[in-house]
Amino acid sequence: MASVVEKTIRKAVTPAIQAVASINRKRLPRADENPFLKGVHTPLKEESTLEDLAVTGIIPAELDGRYVRIGPNPFGQGTKGHHWFLGDGMVHGVRLKNGTAEWYRNRFIRSRDLEAKGGPAAVGGPRRGLGDMVNTNVLDIGGKIMALVEASSFPVELDDNLESVAYSDFGGGLTGSFTAHPHRCPTTGEFHAICYEGTSQDTIRHVAMDRSGMVIRQTEIAVRHGPSIHDCALTENHVVILDLPVTFSMQALIAGHKFPYRWNPAHKARVGLLPRNGRGDEVVWHKVDPCYVFHVGNSFEDDAGRVIVDLCAYETIFDGEMPGPYGKSLGLERWTVDGNGGKVVRNTLDAAGQEFPRPDERYFTKPYRYLWTMGLPEDGDLEFVAPMPLYRHDLETGQRVQRDFGEGRIPGEFVFVPRSENAPEGDGWVMGYVIDRDERTSALEILDAMSLDLLAAVHIPHVIPPGFHGNWIAAS
Repeated sequence: MASVVEKTIRKAVTPAIQAVASINRKRLPRADENPFLKGVHTPLKEESTLEDLAVTGIIPAELDGRYVRIGPNPFGQGTKGHHWFLGDGMVHGVRLKNGTAEWYRNRFIRSRDLEAKGGPAAVGGPRRGLGDMVNTNVLDIGGKIMALVEASSFPVELDDNLESVAYSDFGGGLTGSFTAHPHRCPTTGEFHAICYEGTSQDTIRHVAMDRSGMVIRQTEIAVRHGPSIHDCALTENHVVILDLPVTFSMQALIAGHKFPYRWNPAHKARVGLLPRNGRGDEVVWHKVDPCYVFHVGNSFEDDAGRVIVDLCAYETIFDGEMPGPYGKSLGLERWTVDGNGGKVVRNTLDAAGQEFPRPDERYFTKPYRYLWTMGLPEDGDLEFVAPMPLYRHDLETGQRVQRDFGEGRIPGEFVFVPRSENAPEGDGWVMGYVIDRDERTSALEILDAMSLDLLAAVHIPHVIPPGFHGNWIAAS
């Protein structure tokens, strides 16, 4: 458990810590030296609505909805100690209907933090007193477009034009932080999330919601050191907890860094299986070799009742002072968890560096065949100079199909969209934003999900800065 000294520090002298952090922050590198405030990461200063969009190829007529992605877009002047994960949120969306692109819009998330810096006026809704920046994911939850962040703020509801409507605690049911990665069970419609926050070093929470987005259960789970848990996994019977060696760092906070999480070799890596309706003391923990995981591709139970989790792993991450998520990718792995407390078995499915694993979400929690991932720059440079291919994995045959986007073109996360509700697995499209570094433009590219051939590109006459997560939100 967190030490008595640390608890006392956090509760009693937080203003003093912040004062020391502010002094130490002045010693950090200048903002104009931060790679996440320049180049393709240069924040957009204005919101825009573009309706006369050039399109090459043919947009599939079945697509009726919005592709929406969110990411950090710091407002105003950058500051020392900036970290990529902590910029003001901005959503970028394209509306597709009847084979046409009706509009592109980019909108700030209307936070009080943004308003205090001279940005647009904040919207209403409940706050938590820990800052209200939201910048990490956008999902349809209960028929509403919700912008999400982990560890701090409540989510924000957006309207069909991507304007912020209000902050939301899901009708009063959410009593603490949320996550950027709740997972929906396609069988029950329930959402499940593992939530953490920096002010609680010894507790995380399992939050379960029904298909309408109402909270039906919150369960506390004991941990140590304040782990950063970006994603979780879900199977028919279990919620899978990834308690790995990135934890809250008081030393980093006092040194002036705004993102106070660091690689912690003293924190034992483990994977927990929590029964979906279980108590916190019913988690069965399993040791795993030290590593870190941002994102799960899929998870399910095999015929022997073991839990299988496919994910992208890193040897380490945040190991030292750095303005972004630098670390050595170990590629795509399959973890097997026996359910009885044994050690997790790790097998490499593809050793190439990759991230943002996305399945056909209709098969989440079920045995499945196809997974799409984004290749990482081989040089580890998150200014994204090196090539970044898109992969389509066939997990039955081991085949990997690759799409290369060309010199100077930088793709983000691609999401699968099925052709219809009852289409076979993988029958549909994948889509995502691609930046052209040389032309200083972007495009929403729509590819055939199997061949990865380009079907259509919606052209946007400016760079959409590299962001985090995007999703297709159907009009229905």
